[in-house]
Parts: sequence; structure tokens; C-alpha cells
Amino acid sequence: MSEKNIGNLHEYTVSELSGAVKRTIEDAFGLVRVKAELGRCTRAASGHFYLDLKDEKAVISGVMWKGNAARLSINPEQGMEVVATGRMSTFPGQSRYQLIIDSLEPAGVGALMALFEERKKKLAAEGLFAPERKKPLPFLPKVIGVVTSPSGAVIRDILHRLRERFPRHVIVWPTLVQGRGAEEKIAEAIRGFNALQADGDIPRPDVLIVARGGGSLEDLWCFNEEAVARAAAASEIPLISAVGHETDTTLIDYVADKRAPTPTAAAEIAVPVRADLLSEVLNKERRFTGAVTRSFETRRSALLSASRGLGRPEDILGAAAQRLDRASDGLRAGLRAKLDTSMTSLARCSGRLTPGLLAHSFSVRENRVASAWSRIETRSERALADSAARLSRSADRLKPGLLAHGFKAQATRIETLWSRIDARARRCRRSPVRRRDPVHKIRRRGPGREPQKKRKDIREISDETASAPSL
Repeated sequence: MSEKNIGNLHEYTVSELSGAVKRTIEDAFGLVRVKAELGRCTRAASGHFYLDLKDEKAVISGVMWKGNAARLSINPEQGMEVVATGRMSTFPGQSRYQLIIDSLEPAGVGALMALFEERKKKLAAEGLFAPERKKPLPFLPKVIGVVTSPSGAVIRDILHRLRERFPRHVIVWPTLVQGRGAEEKIAEAIRGFNALQADGDIPRPDVLIVARGGGSLEDLWCFNEEAVARAAAASEIPLISAVGHETDTTLIDYVADKRAPTPTAAAEIAVPVRADLLSEVLNKERRFTGAVTRSFETRRSALLSASRGLGRPEDILGAAAQRLDRASDGLRAGLRAKLDTSMTSLARCSGRLTPGLLAHSFSVRENRVASAWSRIETRSERALADSAARLSRSADRLKPGLLAHGFKAQATRIETLWSRIDARARRCRRSPVRRRDPVHKIRRRGPGREPQKKRKDIREISDETASAPSL
């Protein structure tokens, strides 16, 4: 281009050029649909959503304002294949173009199913689908908690079915079942029911039903979120999932303790049919009554058969009754004869019991006592006289003259014995050779070892000394 042509070009400021580019892009791409894979996904504190749309060769930045982000039916995640609808624009501050997204949806069912299978494998690897984690449902719950929309037809179907089968106390936790933020509300409802106390103002349910009507995969996607699946797995109350129709399957169906194909079927699973229970009770009552009656009849027949072998009571007890009658007659006659004999004996004895007879008997016994007493006195006086005579003869033997004569004889014997001992002692002193005389034997042997004769002599001296009177 020549310098003359360059000089005729219009000069733009940066802002003017940026604005012109912005208008050109917005006019050319005022409404576009872009199929892409999500890259970076960031939610700002203001509520706006920033993300990257990419394919194998290029990347386009995108932004979704918070008003549109709140209406999302899915939670955008990195790697998800989506279709974004919006308009192209630029951001003058950084000289870049971006897609202002009005709506964001999965790129067909295949993308959502791939994400579903990925989450399913992840939760299964953590053991949340294990059969041993499943809790048994109560046979007849007193309180049933329902997590669903309060304005839909689902809650009316559940209440109608419960009323038909077995009326129970139902507590409804109203929540969103579709759209952005529904997964958090559902998870909060499940945790809220589990937080209730058994004895609180609001009774704690015995079983939970998480229900929603049918819809597309996008409509039911909130029940495929991890937050809902983990809240259902952590529930201490047995949980029944009733989401969509029988052909619809969500992650909460795998985690729940029992899956119902429809909300109406969930009500049927929760409670039995009252009429069936009454019929069963009546049937068992009839069977029990029949069994008891048959048992009584069997025992009655057995008793009758046994009674035939025992014979008639008249034949068994007749002879014994006759013997009893004869014995009773004989007893009556014997008692009467004994009574007559006793009365006769009493009459004879009573004739003898006169005052004179009693006085004579007393006089005879008094004479016998007096005679016995006189014999006792005579024998006592005779015994005393004999004792006095024996005492007198003993006293005559103990006169002083007799005692002195005895003492004198004993003293003479003692003097003779001492003179003999003294003579022997003098002979021993005069003899030059010591001889073994009886005295020497006495000294060697010591006390208690002298000859028998010496001991006898000494004992006689001792006795005489002891019996000698003192002068």
C-alpha cells in the first residue's frame, strides 16, 4: 500500500477499536450454540460461573452470569461434554473474546451416562453399594418421613396409597426435586430427619421415602449427585428410593436400603395391607381353634378307649362298698355293746363309792402309816444304842496308863538301839585298819541305799519316836 493511501486511513483509539471489534463480533455471532468439552470451571463469590470450552484444537473462554447459573439443571464439571448457547462478545480490559452463556446442557444422553457410570464406579469402589450395608425395613412403622416436593402429585399418591393400605403418621420435608441446588436441599432433608430425637416434639421417622415423579435424565440428575448419594448412605433410618418410573435409575437407588419403581410402590413397600393382616389374623385364629378342638377330640377318644379297659366303676367298687357296709354295721354294734358294758361297770363302781367305805379305807391306810412310823423309831433307838456302846469300848482303850506303858516300851527300844550304834562307832575309831562294817556301808551308800535291815530298824525307830508322847 502506498504512503498516500496509508495517510488516508482513519486513526482509531484503543477504546474505539476495541468497541468496533466488540460490535462486529456481537453482530456476527449474536446467538450461537457451541458443543465442547468443559475445561476449567470456577464459581466466583459473586455467583458468576467462569469456564473454558475446548476441543482438540482451540479454547474459548466462557462466562455465565449468576442469574443463569442459578437455573442450571446440572453441576458443570471438568471433562463434561456440553452444549452451550449464548452470544460472542469481548472483554476490553484484556483484549479477548468470550462466550456469554445463557444456557448449558449436556451434549446428549451419552455424556450424562458417561458421567453417571464414572460416579457409579467411584461410589461402588468406596463400598456404598455393598449389600451388607443395607438396613432391614420395619414391618409396621409408626412414623414415615417423606422427602419430596409438597406441591407435586407424588405426595398425594403416597398419602392416598398409605390411607388405603394402613394409615400411618406421615411427616413431609418439603424440598426441590429438580434444578440448581436441589441436590443440597435433598441431602439436607435426609440429614434433618436423622437429626430428630426419638422423644422430641417432632417424632423421628422409622423409615424414609425419597420420591419424585418421572422425567428426563436431566430432570432427575440431582439424584445422581454425590451429595445426595452420600447423605442416603449415611442415613441411620432405613431409606426407600422412589425416583422416576421403573425404567429410571439413579445413584440414590443403588445406595438406598430398598428401591421402589414408583412413589406409589414405595408406599406399598413401607406398610403392609391392613385388611390382609386382619385376614391373616382371623385365618390363624380359625386354624388355632381347629387345632385345639381336634386335640381335645383326640384326647377325648383316647380317654374313652382307656376307660373301656378299666371296667365299670360299679364292678370295681361294689365289693369294697359291701365290705365297708358290713364293717360299719359291726363297728356300730361293737360300739353299742362296749358302751353298755362300760355303763354297767360304772353303775357297779358307783354303788361302792359311799362315804363310810372311803372313811374305812382312809382309816386302814392311817393305821399302816402309824405302824410303819413306830417301827422306824424302834430301829433308830436300837441303832443309836449300839453306836454308843461301840464308842464307849473305844474310849476305854485310850486310857493314859495304857498309852504311857506303850511309850515307855518304845523309849526302851530306842535307847537299846542307840547304845548298839554307839558301841559300834567306838570300835571303829579304835581299830587301826578301816574295815567295811555296816556303818561304813551306810556312809558309802548314802541316804536311801543302806541295807534292808538297817532301813527297817531306822523305820521302826522313827515310828516309835513319832508315837512316843512328849515329856
